[in-house]
Amino acid sequence: MTDGPQLPPKSLALDFCGMHWNSPIVLLSGCVGFGREYTRVDGFSHRDAGAVCLKGITIKPRLGNPPHRTVETEGGMLNAIGLQNPGIEVFIEQRLRQLDFDETCFIANVSGSSVKEYAELVERLEQTPLAALELNLSCPNVENGLSFGNDPEKSARVVAACRKLSSKPLIAKLSPNQTDIAENARRCLEAGSDAFAVINTVVGMHVDSEKQTATLGNQHGGLSGPAIKPIALFKVHEVYQVCKKHQVPIIGQGGICSATDAIEFLIAGASAVGLGTGLFYDPLLCRSVNQGIADYLENHRLSRVGELTGCLKI
Repeated sequence: MTDGPQLPPKSLALDFCGMHWNSPIVLLSGCVGFGREYTRVDGFSHRDAGAVCLKGITIKPRLGNPPHRTVETEGGMLNAIGLQNPGIEVFIEQRLRQLDFDETCFIANVSGSSVKEYAELVERLEQTPLAALELNLSCPNVENGLSFGNDPEKSARVVAACRKLSSKPLIAKLSPNQTDIAENARRCLEAGSDAFAVINTVVGMHVDSEKQTATLGNQHGGLSGPAIKPIALFKVHEVYQVCKKHQVPIIGQGGICSATDAIEFLIAGASAVGLGTGLFYDPLLCRSVNQGIADYLENHRLSRVGELTGCLKI
């Protein structure tokens, strides 16, 4: 048996868009389901994370993509889940009622096929106890899933429509599969985004050489894990150049599997770090990352994690 729940070291606490987080760790959407699945793991606690981003939600229920939906690759994994979810009604009436909102800050991840759908989702979630809303502008494995994320104008329209209907912090999740992620961030910032999640997965493919077919039923999917870490670090650094003068925080994500990985993202400009694929290999990764960051701060005579954000020497 592992030790019971305990709060992360005090040096890891931070303010993120008005929310108090005990840790800079965010558990990423799709990786911990609707917030209950991982609680079955002995030793796991939501209190180890500053926030938990729940599985993506759409207006109507979705069955998702045909199998296979995941495949392990060199240095990571490809997924093409296709946003399988029970829809907004079940999410509000059932899934949210199963959560203990005293454990951590829970964030909803919303996806739409039109600006109107994004706005409707955000409006429906306004009166819930959710701490913030993540706008999934960049899911790469649904039909037309790249159109919003790869077009700064469309991304900004989504953010602006949602901003009018919600007082909750809005976190724009940006795609790496675009020409100028910094321009997209700038437009979303002007439209009312409070923070950014950088990055979503990178579009990729896996081929079964014996069958001479694509392994994933959707043909392509989103690559995550250590293989995309260098890309994610650079994208965080790019977006940070847009955000730093406005003091807009970034959740850096993409291949973080250790405290050292997390620290690199903080140095590149992130205020918080997202754990996703790494949880599949180590469900208790949060604790080692928390302790590793705390040890780093002590060794470098830093009193709080915020002092690391954007300290990259150029």
